[in-house]
Amino acid sequence: MSLMEEILQTNEKFCANLPEEYKAYEHEDHHDSKLPKKHLAIVTCMDTRLVNFLEPCLGIKRGDAKIIKTVGNCLNGVFDTTVRSLLVCIYELGVKEIAIIGHHECGMAKTTSKSLTSGMLERGIAPDAIKMVEKELIEWTDSFQKPEENVMKVVSQLRENPLIPKDVKVHGLMFHPRSGRLELLDEQK
Repeated sequence: MSLMEEILQTNEKFCANLPEEYKAYEHEDHHDSKLPKKHLAIVTCMDTRLVNFLEPCLGIKRGDAKIIKTVGNCLNGVFDTTVRSLLVCIYELGVKEIAIIGHHECGMAKTTSKSLTSGMLERGIAPDAIKMVEKELIEWTDSFQKPEENVMKVVSQLRENPLIPKDVKVHGLMFHPRSGRLELLDEQK
C-alpha cells in the first residue's frame, strides 16, 4: 500500500466514525468559522516536532488563530508568500496580532547553500536550474545561523513593512520542541 493510499484509507475510517469533538464543526457558520477568534496569526517553522505540540502549549484551539508554517519561519521580501498570507489575515480575517515563533534546535541553522545545492545535484537537478536561484539560495540559507536572531529579524521586517498597519502588534518568541517552554523575545505593546 502506498503512503497516499494509507492516508486516504485512514481518512475514510476517521470520517465514518467522526469523534464527537469534531461533529460540532459540521454545522458551524462557514463565514464566521474561518475568522480567528483570538485575532492572532502565528508564523512558525514547519518542523514536524511542533505538530500537535505548539498549539496546545499556547492554549490555541481549532478556530483560534491562523497558523502559517514555513522553513525556519523566514521572510524573503516585503511581498513574499508569508507576507501575502499575513495581508489576507489582517485585511480579510481580522488579525490584530502576529506572533513570530522560532524554535530551539532548528534544522535550518545547519542548512547551507552548499548542502542544498549538493542535494539538488545528487537528485538530478540541472546545474543551470540551480544557477537561476543561486544568489537567493545563498542569501537565504547562509544568513540563517541562529534561530533567535532570525525571529528578531522577521519581527523587524514585519514592523517596518509598509503593507502591515502600525496598529498590528508583532511579537517574537522562541519555543522548545522537547519541553514546550515558550520564551518571549520581544513584545510589542
